[in-house]
Amino acid sequence: MNSIKAIVPKEFSGKKISDYLIRGMGLTVTLVKKAKYGGVFLNGECVTMRATVKCGDEVEVFFPEGKSENIRPIPMPLDILYEDDYIIAVNKPSGMPTHPSRGNSLPTLAEGICAYFAPKNFVFRAVNRLDRDTGGIVIIAKDTHTSSLLCKTMKAGGFSKKYDALIKGIPSPEEGVIDAPITREAEGNIKRVVRADGKRAKTHYRVTKRLNDGNSVCEITLFTGRTHQIRVHMSYIGFPLLGDFLYGEKIDGVEYKLWAKSISFPHPYTGRMLEITCDSGL
Repeated sequence: MNSIKAIVPKEFSGKKISDYLIRGMGLTVTLVKKAKYGGVFLNGECVTMRATVKCGDEVEVFFPEGKSENIRPIPMPLDILYEDDYIIAVNKPSGMPTHPSRGNSLPTLAEGICAYFAPKNFVFRAVNRLDRDTGGIVIIAKDTHTSSLLCKTMKAGGFSKKYDALIKGIPSPEEGVIDAPITREAEGNIKRVVRADGKRAKTHYRVTKRLNDGNSVCEITLFTGRTHQIRVHMSYIGFPLLGDFLYGEKIDGVEYKLWAKSISFPHPYTGRMLEITCDSGL
């Protein structure tokens, strides 16, 4: 069973514990309801939501364990980049789906993670998502509350993400910012396009390596997180990822290369900046 602890600050003295859980600890109403079944403890004693807290009290909240549906544990080697009591970060291989999906028979990262934590019934909560053919860092929260806090931070722009991409040709200029809205090409279509009615998307690119074959490697920083953002934006300026079948030119035997090589964000409980990195190989 997952739990979190906190010490009540002065401004919540005399408040109900339910108020402190929501406004002081940042729990959602849904999480507070779950906590009722897991247990809320005040200075080591189980209490109801009507209990009153004072400065210096220790509050511990337990959440009942769940289980990821339709995810069978499959033991596999995992490249674990970082792990603590709340977060695990893994370097996902390219070609591996993050989650199981209909019609897919490939082993997934979710199945590997669930096997890693077996026999515990682990719920797979990926904070950032990578397409099957994109490799690199995936951040996974170990409990519901951590997932909620990290997702809030990411939506507020508190995550910094850098990628390496193999580009067809050498972009000109070799460094720039693409600020162009992205939306679905058509309802139900996986392909995205730059269009005025889309959501804002902002990407910074910089050529880091010129290759002998006339292509290049770019370091790409995302300021927003739209689906296929890097692939769409690089294609939009005329320099798609090499071998990108959807936004560039299909090349037999060549898969596009895109790697999430760096993610930094404040730890949800300590506030300390975490920078998790891996080698893209590009």
